[in-house]
Amino acid sequence: MSASVTTEVPEPAESTWRTLRRGLALSPELRVGLARTLGLALVYMVGRVAVPVAVQQGIDRGIADGLDLNALFVVVAVTAAVLVVTTACGYLMMRRLFTVSETALAGVRVRAFRHVHDLSMLHQQSERRGSLVSRVTSDVDQITQFLQWGGVILLVNLGQLAVTTVVMLAYSWQLTLVVYAAFVPAVLVIRLLQRRLAAAYGVVRQRTGTLLAAVGESVVGAPVIRAYGIAGRTARRLDEAIDSQQQAQRKAIRISILGSSVGELAAGVALAGVVVLGVVLGADQTLSIGAITAFLFLVTLFIQPVQIATEVLNEAQNAIAGWRRVLDVLDVSPDVADPGPQGRELPAGPLDIRFAQVRYAYPDGPTVLHDVSVEIPAKSRVAVVGETGSGKTTFAKLLTRLMDPTAGAVLLSGVALTDVRFDSLRSRVVMVPQDGFLFDASVADNVRFGRPALTDEQLTTAFSDLGLADWLDGLPAGLATRVGERGEALSVGERQLVALARAYVADPDLLVLDEATSAVDPATEVRLQRTLDAVTRGRTTLAIAHRLSTAQGADEVIVVDRGRIVQRGPHEELIRDPDSVYGLLYASWLEQTR
Repeated sequence: MSASVTTEVPEPAESTWRTLRRGLALSPELRVGLARTLGLALVYMVGRVAVPVAVQQGIDRGIADGLDLNALFVVVAVTAAVLVVTTACGYLMMRRLFTVSETALAGVRVRAFRHVHDLSMLHQQSERRGSLVSRVTSDVDQITQFLQWGGVILLVNLGQLAVTTVVMLAYSWQLTLVVYAAFVPAVLVIRLLQRRLAAAYGVVRQRTGTLLAAVGESVVGAPVIRAYGIAGRTARRLDEAIDSQQQAQRKAIRISILGSSVGELAAGVALAGVVVLGVVLGADQTLSIGAITAFLFLVTLFIQPVQIATEVLNEAQNAIAGWRRVLDVLDVSPDVADPGPQGRELPAGPLDIRFAQVRYAYPDGPTVLHDVSVEIPAKSRVAVVGETGSGKTTFAKLLTRLMDPTAGAVLLSGVALTDVRFDSLRSRVVMVPQDGFLFDASVADNVRFGRPALTDEQLTTAFSDLGLADWLDGLPAGLATRVGERGEALSVGERQLVALARAYVADPDLLVLDEATSAVDPATEVRLQRTLDAVTRGRTTLAIAHRLSTAQGADEVIVVDRGRIVQRGPHEELIRDPDSVYGLLYASWLEQTR
């Protein structure tokens, strides 16, 4: 595995409380009905001390002064009633917390997922997709788990500590001081350990994301792994990622166990101190036998939350680390932002294109496009050609606003793309990417992605218009044929056919084809070229052309070389100069097709 797996460092020091405050602000649903939930929790916590009080009353009133069955019956009956109410309140409290936390975290998951989609392609490409997925899935799951289990336990135990302390003080302030003298140092030690635990779980969440990314790449890249016979090397990389995550988890667990051991030691000291001092006070008749016995029960109720606290705080730190990672994603401002309601609509009808002194440079990289200024009339069919890395695809991404220019402006029918609302832009401008991504659904579902209301009959007609009726009839289940994950049940060329059909039924005013026919065989390409003539008629079309047969059928060709437009004109005119950039490209293409 790469060094990044084994050299990760804890995430920066945003405080735990600040992360909690921001996380709770992100989840306003958690505050819905909070007062009622806290009220139920209060009744539940007060009810838990009923048993120690009942023990004291039963011993002192029903046994110590002689057996009094009536007194015992009253104590048992009242205690039973209190326990029934306590149990009911506990059930209702936990049910509300589970429901509210699930609703709130579902909202966080949706916000994080949508925000990831709003981020630019550059940001998505700069971070491994498995890591991004883990922030929306496993990190949010960790928060949910804590809120539903640790959160309930933490709420109840904090209240139990407070209520138990009040009752203990009512019985004996001296014994209460003994208990606190045993636990205060332990709490201080545990607090110090929690700082180390927070850092440890920050690393755990990071390495979990790295592990998920490595697993995802291995699954998606399985054909390449088999083809190159690198299964062993891939397995070793996965082993390293798993070991790295496991080591981080072990370190966090060791710190957690140390904190738990400190709590156990404090509990033993507290019980021993209460027994010794309780005997002394009992001998002086300062405390009754029932009170001493009840106090021991109360100490048990006091110890339980402290012992559980380490485990709960363990989950809390893991959850906070996950929350921090989710917030880190949400803190990234989209550099390609939707102007929203104040944005503009694109003018109706076919769209003309204008690049006004556009320059683009990737972050920390060289300039890809240099002061590009070009105008393309509406209803034109234009091919953009150039060598690999010349800037063709960047040109297309700027035109569809998958990225924004570093300088200058891109305009459609006189409106700057940065001023156009996304809903208007995406409904009027459609790009068919080179890879033709498909979803794990049927052919019909993938084509309907652009227009969900289309019937099967309309889809069949669309395939006929594209000259693909015979291909559709040859599929095992026609329109209902499943394409598999990422379309892998189809060939590369077939996936591109479905992607083109999807763009066709969307009926855009500007169609951008990023080498959309480069993956199909020559016979299919010829058929597609004929149908694309009909598809592109009446709308502005820009094709990023790898095969110059696409350029031959265009109204005009724009030649890009090293980020600059160096030639422009019809194909027949450009090939007249065999020494020009286009002339050399055309000669090279002819040589390859012979």
